[in-house]
Amino acid sequence: MRRILGIDPGSRVTGFGIIDSNGTHSVHIGSGCIRVTEQELPERLGEIYRAISDVVEEFQPSEMAIEQVFVAKNASSALKLGQARGAAICACVVAGLSVAEYTPRMIKLAVVGTGKADKDQVQHMVRHILKLEQKLAADQADALAVALSHAHSNSTLMNLAKAGGGWRR
Repeated sequence: MRRILGIDPGSRVTGFGIIDSNGTHSVHIGSGCIRVTEQELPERLGEIYRAISDVVEEFQPSEMAIEQVFVAKNASSALKLGQARGAAICACVVAGLSVAEYTPRMIKLAVVGTGKADKDQVQHMVRHILKLEQKLAADQADALAVALSHAHSNSTLMNLAKAGGGWRR
């Protein structure tokens, strides 16, 4: 089993989710939301870095997957989101984790079966796949979806390699 940390980055709320997965079966280990204070952006980025470092220390994942920045209409929001991603990625890289990135469409496709799924559909499938009864915060569910996407993507690639198929240029 691999322990995977999924992250849904945000400059105000960053979701995290940890699963153990063998590629075909995944188990929820822990998840939550990091809510930063109303300080200036550099201090909030420091809070994200420290909180992700604490999550890594507590749960000891071997891999991290994170949602890529979508193209936002507001350039300032996209920049802040990119900086929050950077703080989370740095915390994981410093801890020695491998990092993978997935677009929102790839995550929805892997978890729900369609790249156009809405937040409720993602939440429903995350709860179903991980057999969770409790309702999850949106950022928490998204982070678990990122982790599940990573587990599924790696499993698919490994199965292709074993079958002799795979990527060709």
